[in-house]
Amino acid sequence: MFRITRGEESKLTGWYFEIDRKLLGMILLMVVVGAITMVTAGSAEAARMGYPWFYFIKKAFLPYTIGLLCLFGFSMFNKQQIIKISIVGVIVGVAALFFTFVHPIRINGSLRWVNIGGLRFMPADILKPFFIMITAWFLSYMHKIYGADIFLNKNAWKARWQTWWPYLVVFLISAGLMFKHPDVGTAALYFGVLFVMLFVAGFPWKFMPAMLGAVAALAVAAITFMPHIRSRAAHIFDIVPRTQAWYSINSIKHGGLFGSGDEAFVKDVLPESTNDFVYASIAEDWGAIGACALVVLLFLVLSNLIKHASTARDDFVVYAVAGTAALFGGQVCFNLMTALHLVIDKGMTLPFISYGGVSFITFCILFGMVLALIREDTWHN
Repeated sequence: MFRITRGEESKLTGWYFEIDRKLLGMILLMVVVGAITMVTAGSAEAARMGYPWFYFIKKAFLPYTIGLLCLFGFSMFNKQQIIKISIVGVIVGVAALFFTFVHPIRINGSLRWVNIGGLRFMPADILKPFFIMITAWFLSYMHKIYGADIFLNKNAWKARWQTWWPYLVVFLISAGLMFKHPDVGTAALYFGVLFVMLFVAGFPWKFMPAMLGAVAALAVAAITFMPHIRSRAAHIFDIVPRTQAWYSINSIKHGGLFGSGDEAFVKDVLPESTNDFVYASIAEDWGAIGACALVVLLFLVLSNLIKHASTARDDFVVYAVAGTAALFGGQVCFNLMTALHLVIDKGMTLPFISYGGVSFITFCILFGMVLALIREDTWHN
């Protein structure tokens, strides 16, 4: 019987024995859950749209293949390769954000889409993994130059390249473009991830009230000056019949404790049953027990990331894994709360489970990078 042993010196055997197989296994389990849901809920949604039942399966084959190749491929890179790739990724992502204003594509009232060579994607999605890696590199680099105090050190705020200003200018311009689209949910997610990474890097807690005040001010401004946000916020405490939230809640209720199985029919009329409201589809098919089991799986992934962030030896790895935990946890919470009608729906996917080609690929890239960094920090530092 063929068996890989540690004594065989090759890149593949080194990768196999050094990779966090527990985290990789949980990632692949999430992918399997997403694939099953794409068959069950996807066939119903395809029929409602007038397509064959295998429409979403066929459409997802290429991006899912690319995504899994990226997951395993990026997990074999080293730290320096990841930083170089991330620099290119940020440049391409920011350029694509600007392109949305040069050649905008409007979908559901938003101009956040780009169509290149028949491939339609949101630049804000493409940016996510590279933004986290470049932010982690920048914070670790600032610590090397200015020591432990990179926030209150006056030299770190002087008008020159190796200071906060170049990073903040690029970030604020990018976030401003997202707000302009409008894509308030994604911009807020970026700010949230940045705040977590800053606090992990030693941002003073005494500034927390000011930061929360700024967040509250932005929320008030969004509700005041953006009609679609104001309209959705007005109905956050009630469920209007025949709306997405109404169908989502009823789909979850219909699942009961053990799931409806072949009798699941509410998801047949639930919009975005494979994407924004995929959790409602799962709850109807698998019941409360299956839905809670999925939450446990998502929590285990998050706790695994937090454990690695707290034990890593390299500051860069600490910040990168902490940022990944913040992004993953933020999207999970937002998606589940959307299905339960606890927040305004802003079209945020459930990582690895929601249908969405580019979103799936970007999370595969991000977690591939994280697996590589954890492996290098554990075995090669």
